[in-house]
Amino acid sequence: MTAPPYDAIVLAGGASRRLGGADKTAVPLAGRAMLDYVVEAVAAAGTVVVVGPPRPTARVVEWRREEPSGGGPAAGIAAALPAVTAADVVVVAGDQPLLSAEVVMSLVTALRVDPGLDGAAGVDADGRPQWLVGAWRADALRGAGLAAGAALRDTLGRLRWTAVPLPDGAAVDCDTPDDVRRIAALLTDRSGRR
Repeated sequence: MTAPPYDAIVLAGGASRRLGGADKTAVPLAGRAMLDYVVEAVAAAGTVVVVGPPRPTARVVEWRREEPSGGGPAAGIAAALPAVTAADVVVVAGDQPLLSAEVVMSLVTALRVDPGLDGAAGVDADGRPQWLVGAWRADALRGAGLAAGAALRDTLGRLRWTAVPLPDGAAVDCDTPDDVRRIAALLTDRSGRR
């Protein structure tokens, strides 16, 4: 018997100030848009909801916009939740091109081990929660008080969640031109070794 699918929320509406305001999720990395790497990591999702301005993607996704525009990740999650129909939802950032399907499934698996949990959040090597690399019960998110300007550490941090250690680099985001160059070189190297 196959586990029921999860849905996914990909947050891709940030201002990209450190990249000069360019849409960083559209930046090409090794021949593909950054957003497509993230959408590929959640390919097992029944529905993928991307929060941000619509743009071409390699997979069909649903688009939502947070209110107000630029309201932050909590507002983005809240805007996407009406499109979520699965009991579990993965929440990730659209600027994490090194995120893998294996990491996503480890989060979903950790959530499903204990029916008393509200979520499973990735933690880095220092034990810091990476709130935008997690799997959550959709109903818990709906009741978490997600709103514009709310801090995820306050809203998600209050829920019953378990820590899932992340492999090195899994949650690395592309915020600066140096990040883009470094990760593009890494992805080009990986694609050349396939």
